[in-house]
Amino acid sequence: MKITAQQVNELRKRTGAGMMDCKKALVETEGDMDKAIDVLRKKGQKVAAKRADRDAADGVVLAKVSADGKYAAAVMVNCETDFVAKNTDFIAFTQKVLDCAIENKAKNIDALNALVIDGSTVNELITEQTGVIGEKIQLGRFEVVESEGTYAYIHPGNRIATIAGLNKCDDSLAEAGKNIVMQIAAMDPVALNKESISEEIINREIEIGKDQARQEGKPEEMLERIAMGKLNKFYKESTLLNQAFIKDSKKSVSQYLQEIEKGLTVTDFKRLALA
Repeated sequence: MKITAQQVNELRKRTGAGMMDCKKALVETEGDMDKAIDVLRKKGQKVAAKRADRDAADGVVLAKVSADGKYAAAVMVNCETDFVAKNTDFIAFTQKVLDCAIENKAKNIDALNALVIDGSTVNELITEQTGVIGEKIQLGRFEVVESEGTYAYIHPGNRIATIAGLNKCDDSLAEAGKNIVMQIAAMDPVALNKESISEEIINREIEIGKDQARQEGKPEEMLERIAMGKLNKFYKESTLLNQAFIKDSKKSVSQYLQEIEKGLTVTDFKRLALA
């Protein structure tokens, strides 16, 4: 059976696979488009298995807010090299996955993997991309924030993305929301406030503070007090609402929000970053 250039081109558009791979798949399946897609998918699975031990440390991170403004998502799709990460098709693929998540308001990474795009699940499409690109591709992280008002920020270069929620929703709060997600990108807080820091992290910081004071030769009876002082500094530097506001270091993020509108606060945030 003769395979036409039009058939090859159609399969390429539907799968993103190379021209020769598409032609071989169509020849193998005697022109059956759906079967040819399965052949390419199987090739992707085979390549994925072969490259499972490779480190997919590069990639693309994107974030977006839903049309109603009450849902925001951030996704990280990993690859092996920055050459692939900077490829416009790979960025577009990551955006397609994110758009699907936004449209369906996926709750977690498992739900996202199960969503269907053009007849294939996201998980299957990730595997196909491994076959098409020839690098290990994986859905690295997926985070969601739902609140009265949500905001998203993508740092230039697509290596850091942040999302956050405010407890109030109003067009007048847009600038505040933008400032918050930029604050999160720049200052990398570990938690919203000190109440949301785990006991494990608190105990670890206290022990680190004691060890530092001990190594500086401080008396044993002073170690606890010194460590608590260091812990309070940790709260101020590492919790979002207590951090110094990046646009005016004389006030905290919490104080900045209160100046915008009394009672305004951040309900949740997520930050995705490639090393």
